[in-house]
Amino acid sequence: MTTIIDGKQVAASVIDTVKSASAALEKETGVKPGLAVVIVGNDPASHAYVSSKSRMAKECGFTSIQHTLPEETMQEELARLVETLNADANIHGILVQLPLPKHLKSDPIIQSIKPEKDVDGLHVVNAGKLATGDLDGGLVSCTPAGAMVFVRRTHGDDLSGLNAVVVGRSNLFGKPMSALLLAANATVTTAHSRTKDLAGVCRNADILVAAVGRPEMVKADWVKPGATVIDVGINRIPAPEKGEGKSRMVGDVAFEECAKVASTITPVPGGVGPMTIAMLMANTVIAAYRKAGRTPPKF
Repeated sequence: MTTIIDGKQVAASVIDTVKSASAALEKETGVKPGLAVVIVGNDPASHAYVSSKSRMAKECGFTSIQHTLPEETMQEELARLVETLNADANIHGILVQLPLPKHLKSDPIIQSIKPEKDVDGLHVVNAGKLATGDLDGGLVSCTPAGAMVFVRRTHGDDLSGLNAVVVGRSNLFGKPMSALLLAANATVTTAHSRTKDLAGVCRNADILVAAVGRPEMVKADWVKPGATVIDVGINRIPAPEKGEGKSRMVGDVAFEECAKVASTITPVPGGVGPMTIAMLMANTVIAAYRKAGRTPPKF
């Protein structure tokens, strides 16, 4: 029987750990974790994301601050705001919601966030710590960190002897995911659109992670029988059966057919998605613990 991972349930258990860690830190040291979220412009999807992040931060017992800036905000103004938040001792995590409006350069802004407050895990210092295996010194970007929670809960902390294939090499997901699997002793292949015989490479995977942004690309005959399949894709495809102009969300994995072959699989939606905000909260509490000189909880 295939196990379908319930991302909402796992995310809820992460949030429970965050809440108790946050309460314990405040009780013992008087420090309340603080998360500042910055959003520029009017993108409705970004506003929906930011609202749910701010709401979850309050629920976790954090100091939650949201800065909403107008579309025409200039680079220097945004940089000044980040500088102010960097200097604020009550803020442990800073998140600048991407994408920014087209006239703004996101990379200089992301790189100007102090690495120890970069709860999105996008700073080159955090990427470098992950690449060199320093998992206790940096902050890991939220989506791969969430996917890794699924892997650990399925296979344990030590992946010695297991083959892992990550399809996708983006800086946001593919590369950090490969680094996390490698740090846990898996034998890791990073595959991508230019990989020769991609299906054959995937068939070798005990743990197959798909993050390419192509709807239902991974078919059943790509999956090794009994493998763990983690689907990170979020794609909208037409759904005429729901009515004219309607769409539905699918992953990079053809779920129905792959679920018959895999032993464990994540659905889309309801798999990796809910973990992203949960791991953002986890990173904020980790950052607050480190600032207070305490050992942070493990997730």
